[in-house]
Amino acid sequence: MVQISVVTAVALSVIASGASAFAPGSHSHSHSPFATTQLKQSTNAQSASEATSLDTKPLKREKILKEPALWEYNFGLQDAGLALPHGLEHGVSPPETYEITEEQIRTLEEDGVVHIKGVFDDSWIDYLRKSTGHQVDEPHFWAFAGTASRLYDYIQRNIWQTNKAFARFYQHSAMGHVLAQCGRTDEIRISTDLLMVNPNKGFKWHQDNQNGPITWEEGIRFWITMDETPKEYGAPVYLKGSHNNHAVDEQAVFVDIEQDGLENYKNERLEFRTMPGDMLIWHPRTIHKVDGPSDGIWTSYRRVLGGTAAKGGTTYHDKTGSGGVLSDLGKHGLKDGDKLESPFFPIVYPKFDPQEAQARDEGRVGRSPVDIASKLGGLAGKASGDKFFSFFQVLGSKAE
Repeated sequence: MVQISVVTAVALSVIASGASAFAPGSHSHSHSPFATTQLKQSTNAQSASEATSLDTKPLKREKILKEPALWEYNFGLQDAGLALPHGLEHGVSPPETYEITEEQIRTLEEDGVVHIKGVFDDSWIDYLRKSTGHQVDEPHFWAFAGTASRLYDYIQRNIWQTNKAFARFYQHSAMGHVLAQCGRTDEIRISTDLLMVNPNKGFKWHQDNQNGPITWEEGIRFWITMDETPKEYGAPVYLKGSHNNHAVDEQAVFVDIEQDGLENYKNERLEFRTMPGDMLIWHPRTIHKVDGPSDGIWTSYRRVLGGTAAKGGTTYHDKTGSGGVLSDLGKHGLKDGDKLESPFFPIVYPKFDPQEAQARDEGRVGRSPVDIASKLGGLAGKASGDKFFSFFQVLGSKAE
């Protein structure tokens, strides 16, 4: 029998979120409204808005989404039955492409982050919103820990494993092409991902270490935004060039920007207000934060698909015994030093592998509770536990 330590038990409460859970913001270039793809829980919020115009008394701020009841969670594979945009056919159409500039690639390499506007058009935005709407309406069990912790109104790691629509997005959209150009690589695989809806709390200065079983240099972080963020909060802020720092321990999550070694970075801040269809791409070690609403209540939608992609030539790194294991809980059978080739880390560029896609569609890619308990058991050591609990220092509604 596998025994679960106290550290492991706490870890289970944050599996769905990981250490990199922050949400991107908004900018000012136009896209069509998304009223036609609102989630069903928006009815109450709309009624409240209408009531405001009839009553001069200010209404109490209420969440646009409610926490699912325990019996509302689902298991297994899910399919919203959505058709791909632009007439794309799964198994027939090649993935789309989107050319970026050499200047954008250099910006990423030098600043540690780049904002690429308008990668996805209204058709893709609508597809992602509807996919997210279906997922929130039919919450999956793997979202329970993160959602119940109230870090987000909804958050689920490795959403592509259970939700067919997101797997098809990776397989057919231009996302892989954009990331391949940014990483100057001929191959892109999904290491880990997150679907995030409405962060209830902000996240203080931190670096991302929930990147799957890969190293800093083998990975590239991405965010795809579906909504505009309120002007008062929510835009992510990065310390320019901080991916080059040698001061922060690689297993640390929380970062004290006043510590020695960060003097050249702490005042060089880049803030991004992305719009629907934009991508925000950064080096996993770039230090960043986001400020949430002071009361933790989102009265509008903030839907984001993000994660970490692995570049070509990446090898598998077994992170058992460290907090990094939280983003590698699948029973894939890879050993330390193996080439990262597995349906658990599917290739999406230059094109997806039909056999890997079939393994996912047949439910052969997922997480085993026994395997999870075994991997998390390594967190029992004091050093590992201390670094893991750095995660909790990141949480907070405001981060100066």
